[in-house]
Amino acid sequence: MPTATWQRLDPGRRERITRAAMAEFGRHGYSAGSLNTVARTAGVAKGSLFQYFEGKLDFFQYVAETAAQGVRDALAPWLGTIPDGTGYHDFFCGGVLAWVDYFGDHPLERGVIAATHLEVDPDVRTAVHAPARRLYSAEVTSLARQAVQRGDFRPGADPETFAALVSVLLPHLAVAPFEPGFEGPVPLYGLSRDELRSRALALASGLYGGFGPVPEAPKPYAP
Repeated sequence: MPTATWQRLDPGRRERITRAAMAEFGRHGYSAGSLNTVARTAGVAKGSLFQYFEGKLDFFQYVAETAAQGVRDALAPWLGTIPDGTGYHDFFCGGVLAWVDYFGDHPLERGVIAATHLEVDPDVRTAVHAPARRLYSAEVTSLARQAVQRGDFRPGADPETFAALVSVLLPHLAVAPFEPGFEGPVPLYGLSRDELRSRALALASGLYGGFGPVPEAPKPYAP
């Protein structure tokens, strides 16, 4: 975790270093990411980075957790409690569309998500996935359990299985629409915003359909 020296640093300086690290790790990943480049881009001495963090992995974990927290803050309206009068299908689909929109507008955070999921070192990958699991998995599972209690899911539907499948879909939707080389059976890259949202909605509804009925005329929730 960041040292006390980092915590005392001017907020603007912390922001420059964090954004420079997001750009470098997002482009090259942890293993190939260069602290020299981060320091040069941020306008600090490389040695300063080791006054702020215990090492490169500690720095990367901080960057991954910062990116994950930014996503969580942006998605806050779709977390916590399903609003009264809103079916979970429409609530879930609204959150998925907000997720896609967020990563379309935040390329640095998108790069960090890609870097964490594509990291070749299993120890590093395990370390940096932990913040995302804490921030997302518990939230999605809680919402799925609410769906069971409300009767949105079919009897016997397993909320943990739903959450596990969502954890596969969301990283794909964070990266594949915006970066080449991630194509799957459903093309997402290079689409207009409306086309992308339509296909993301189809994927979200398709996943949801294994657990509960899909409305004939879905209206994704927007706060």
